[in-house]
Amino acid sequence: MTQQKKITTVLFDLDGTIIDTNELIIQSFFHALKGVVPEGFSREHIIPSMGQPLTMQLQHFSGQEDVAMLTQAYREYNHLRHDEMVALFPGVAEVVSQLHHAGVKLGIVTTKMRATSIRALELLGIYQYMGTIVSLDDVEHAKPHPEPVAKAIQALGSNPEETLMIGDSSVDMQSAIAAGAIPVGVVWSLKGEDHLFETGAVHMLHEMNELLSLCGIENEGVEG
Repeated sequence: MTQQKKITTVLFDLDGTIIDTNELIIQSFFHALKGVVPEGFSREHIIPSMGQPLTMQLQHFSGQEDVAMLTQAYREYNHLRHDEMVALFPGVAEVVSQLHHAGVKLGIVTTKMRATSIRALELLGIYQYMGTIVSLDDVEHAKPHPEPVAKAIQALGSNPEETLMIGDSSVDMQSAIAAGAIPVGVVWSLKGEDHLFETGAVHMLHEMNELLSLCGIENEGVEG
């Protein structure tokens, strides 16, 4: 068995992976879809599709092709409540800082729009560590297509086989695999770790600081 190459690069999905926006997303859908979806529509209907582009999700839930008005309603609510309802998952700030200072190249690969991605990263104090951000605005094909992950790897001047892609969704795992990167899941995914293993995760983070050892970095007492 060939020894795995040293990890030089870590890419992160945003929502549900390093930023806890789960409740904000769910409440934004409820707001936008009020009066559009049946009475019994619940978070259990929303969770399986989280991580996909917003337009695709709204089309799926509403059964409508033109979802411009629903998208506007979702974004207005999301922007209004954003700052009070987003937070980093435990250990993220410390681990991201430690990876950066150890010389690991970092980037974001997300199906969010660029403006809202930057807003969240700045608000939560980790924007300055990211060498690239590949958002929905920057690609022709969103995850699970390989384009977003491949574009981030190229922007950082990295090699796919030395790159971890951290995500909470099947589309993160699939995009990573298709781009030749190493897919890594997180147990705090609302979809569950079994789902992530089934869709290709090679490693699973139980705490954020486990990422340090995956990258061959000594854990300097970072709490998960």
